[in-house]
Amino acid sequence: MEQVVDLDRAAARITARIPRWREAGLMVAPLTWWDRLAPWPQPLQTDRARVEVPASLGLQLSDPRTGAELRVVLFCGGWADVDYLVAGWADREGDGAVGTFPAQGITSADDFEARLVGWTGEVFGAEGGANR
Repeated sequence: MEQVVDLDRAAARITARIPRWREAGLMVAPLTWWDRLAPWPQPLQTDRARVEVPASLGLQLSDPRTGAELRVVLFCGGWADVDYLVAGWADREGDGAVGTFPAQGITSADDFEARLVGWTGEVFGAEGGANR
């Protein structure tokens, strides 16, 4: 897999936002790393030092007050899997709205951060600390 996005730089961008998210009442799970060189099955790691060649970086945010969640897995190849649950928006089953955000063509850690700000704003609103 070609490295388009520097995952360490993306992790630094995420880490810089964590205090604001926590101040806004969000819970932040430990970042997860997937090592492309690890033997199969490749486990997720929370300790970056245990990952030789990172292929992906995972982030999970949740709001315990509303039940809203955002899960992002950024791949070094320039795309991300982005899933969300927004509590309080009823779907036909009566649960919160669930879905995915499109996330292809990510060109850098800066590009990823800008998209992350948008995703957190969509899921948690301004009170989620995304725009501060």
